[in-house]
Amino acid sequence: MIISLIAALSENRVIGKNNDLPWRLPDDMKYFMETTKEHYVIMGRKNYQSLPEKFQPLPNRTNIVITRLQAFNAPGCRVVHTLTHALEIARNANQKEVFVIGGAEIYALSLPLAHRLYLTEIKAEVDGDTYFPEVNLSEWKELSRKHHTTDTKHPFAFDFVVYEKI
Repeated sequence: MIISLIAALSENRVIGKNNDLPWRLPDDMKYFMETTKEHYVIMGRKNYQSLPEKFQPLPNRTNIVITRLQAFNAPGCRVVHTLTHALEIARNANQKEVFVIGGAEIYALSLPLAHRLYLTEIKAEVDGDTYFPEVNLSEWKELSRKHHTTDTKHPFAFDFVVYEKI
């Protein structure tokens, strides 16, 4: 099974601020939804709670939430207490690819296990309080890159980049 991380991050690796995204990039949201559709997605509790209520759980995906809180309930989701258990659920369901969708702690735990990265690289330094872990790009091969310019709905230029572990 391919373990993939998908994230949008700024040049200074910011992925969040105050448990929300520090930007609005509709085409990145569309890319995320299309890329993860029909897959299992793994996220941390805080990431789950940051989703707008109408997207809890994310539609057309099997949502797995990792939390240390034993009594945590996320209707429509599988709730587990370890990354290992989350990956086991996807593996037992014969998933070809599973997506880790955040937050920072879950990304850090899963990065050493990852085979693929789907990164939206935002061409700006952004103020935030949550960061994507450092990636040693010498361990990764760039498979594709698609540039998106600024426009009336996108205040920052960005690239959709897919990396595969060497």
